[in-house]
Amino acid sequence: MVSSEQRRRQLARDKYERQMQARAEAATKRKQRNAIVAGILAVVVIGGVTSVAAGVFDSDKKKDTKAASAAPTPSATGKQWAAEPAMSIDPAAKYTAKIETSQGEVTLALDAAKAPHTVNSFVFLAGQQFWDDTKCHRLTTEGIYVLQCGDPTGTGRGGPGYQFADENLEGATYPAGTVAMANSGANTNGSQFFLVYKDTQLPPSYTPFGKITGGLDVLQKIADGGAEGTSGDGAPKLPVNVTAITTAKG
Repeated sequence: MVSSEQRRRQLARDKYERQMQARAEAATKRKQRNAIVAGILAVVVIGGVTSVAAGVFDSDKKKDTKAASAAPTPSATGKQWAAEPAMSIDPAAKYTAKIETSQGEVTLALDAAKAPHTVNSFVFLAGQQFWDDTKCHRLTTEGIYVLQCGDPTGTGRGGPGYQFADENLEGATYPAGTVAMANSGANTNGSQFFLVYKDTQLPPSYTPFGKITGGLDVLQKIADGGAEGTSGDGAPKLPVNVTAITTAKG
């Protein structure tokens, strides 16, 4: 027989998964709209000056290849990049991270061996001060126990401009102390991540890339403060502002 507490936790998990699915569907629709717009523009250009259009497309392909193999260059709109950063870490080495927040410090041991692209991106963004003076925008306190951070816009929809593939998903679990990537569907990792402060049941769909080595008490304090709204899923009532994230090798 299912107890009321088990039922409540199941409902919370179901809600989280519905929200993740809705975000994935929204991301797919955006891509479809962009593809339609790009197709219309391509037709217009080809109809007007076919030879020039062909040159532009060749140039774009060369530019994309270069972007994928070199360090990304920020765009004119701010801290946004066209492609995942080139691999600059040593997957065989150990890396640590320190997240300084307005509520206290959280430290991480990063798993470069199992999630090299994820750790490489994390190290890159930290080095770019991408997360400085941003806020953790989401706290869940029912069924799923995570604090979500990493969005420079604070809306839950922001990112670094690039996405990269999932890693380390086979057999993935999310016990207390896990740090994993948030996403809007398969292979849509960007800059948002979540910190698990209490054992959480989630499907293996979110790349785990490290462990919390210090600061679980800080996360618990934030969780004890509760989330905005009545669903146990919203902005933390205790404001959590990330002042800096730094990483180190060894």
